[in-house]
Amino acid sequence: MIDIEQLYEMLKKSQEAKGYYFNSDKKLAFDLLKGLLVNKERYGYMSCPCRLGSGDYEKDKDIICPCVYREADVIEFGSCYCALYATREWSEGKIKHAYVPEKRPQDKMNSV
Repeated sequence: MIDIEQLYEMLKKSQEAKGYYFNSDKKLAFDLLKGLLVNKERYGYMSCPCRLGSGDYEKDKDIICPCVYREADVIEFGSCYCALYATREWSEGKIKHAYVPEKRPQDKMNSV
């Protein structure tokens, strides 16, 4: 089983290459990564720890980390909904940390 440190290093390398950086608050980042690992154990896939997964892979495909909402959130707000991923500027505190509204459609959340 992969541990939080390993997941952090693995994702850091792969996601920074794509322009996504972890939240500079490492405790928060590790708490979110722990949630991903808990959901991996619970559901068999790493669904977003800030959203309620259903346990049905097909219903949850949009919230499997990195979720389908991440790119638009990071472009518009500088970070994703749960603030695990952000731009370099956001992570370095060079841009305002704005509230990121939930973009997941209500009908997907009600199907849980």
